Amino acid sequence: MISKDSRGREVDERPWGSFTVLDDELFDHKVKRIVVAPGKRLSYQRHSRRAEHWFVVNGTATVILDDVEHEVKSGESIDIELGQAHRCENRGTTPVVFIEVQHGTYFGEDDIERIEDDFGRAN
Repeated sequence: MISKDSRGREVDERPWGSFTVLDDELFDHKVKRIVVAPGKRLSYQRHSRRAEHWFVVNGTATVILDDVEHEVKSGESIDIELGQAHRCENRGTTPVVFIEVQHGTYFGEDDIERIEDDFGRAN
């Protein structure tokens, strides 16, 4: 469900948590603040038109990149290349919060190929 926060920014509630769009430049980049609830995880997915940079600001994220697990703690970051399969999991008891910077040629939510999904949304 999409709503607006007190600053008028788009907030989208998802079954795993939420994201807030912080900046959206149609032809250049998009920046989101993503919150993953304890015990939840994003789809295992890939994008054909964008790469991403994730900077964790709270908690410890378990990031899966092409079936390889990486532990990314608060203050650390990880890069997701164009076409690389990826997922963020929160195995802790507090929310994982990260800033996602997307760069590429297109930033729509329809540039998601879901490989695996806990909520029945896989392609």
